[in-house]
Amino acid sequence: MSLLRIRTIARLTGIREATLRAWERRYGFPRPHRSENNYRAYTREEVENIRRVARFIEEGLSVSEAISQVKALPVRELPPEGTLSERFWAATKRMDTDEALRVLDEGQAAMDVDTYCEGLLLPLLREMGERVDIAREHLASALIRQRLSALLAAEGSRQEGPRAVLACPARDHHEGGLLALGLFLKRRGWRVTVLGADTPAEALHSACAQVAPDLVALSFVRRREPEEMVQVLREAVQACAPVLVVAGGPGAREHLKAIFSCGAQYAETASELMALWQQARGAPNGT
Repeated sequence: MSLLRIRTIARLTGIREATLRAWERRYGFPRPHRSENNYRAYTREEVENIRRVARFIEEGLSVSEAISQVKALPVRELPPEGTLSERFWAATKRMDTDEALRVLDEGQAAMDVDTYCEGLLLPLLREMGERVDIAREHLASALIRQRLSALLAAEGSRQEGPRAVLACPARDHHEGGLLALGLFLKRRGWRVTVLGADTPAEALHSACAQVAPDLVALSFVRRREPEEMVQVLREAVQACAPVLVVAGGPGAREHLKAIFSCGAQYAETASELMALWQQARGAPNGT
């Protein structure tokens, strides 16, 4: 079971940490688990329950009334078709593009950009391989990529700030996570150049020569054999040198030794990527 820390929950729901703690003391809601270090940790279900409380409050209920309603009918007891994600998958299985877009529109209208991306769009991307067949996966992926691209474009351009080049390496065509990373960075003051899917080493070299990035992030989704991973990483690191190269994505997790031996770094999340960049900035002689 995947558990989330209270800081993450505050960001995903828009409810301050202090408010969540106050609700817990006064109403016994939410009900976090406790980690080995006694930190509060929450399930995905509890996150959705918190979001429902926030929506009820916006509709005019008091905090106590909103929490009482959610306690009376928690997420696990809601009909599956009532949630945004389930409605999206139901529409995708029917290949009903209009309904799938309506669901995405509803989510965007109800959430801030970070919550919309991290709480709805990215989970949909992660689930689609288990939810639908290849044809419907292509449909769902296209809709989500279009939405992420629009959000990224809406952020506008910046004249200052660190610059990142983002790419999927050669033979990797799943760029949804890459677009989400670009959105995350851009909203935090970065200048972002997205090269997209199936980017060869020569294109990385050309981009680095043109824009002189502070960091290159590569998103690996498809599974690769160790030999192929080493070859792709070596070519990428050489093409981008001396720029920091950070690999991430589900296709990179099983190749940590190869990543480090090739001179790259690994980041599980966008926040870890930024931390690696900060660490590199503070290293002696820029190394």
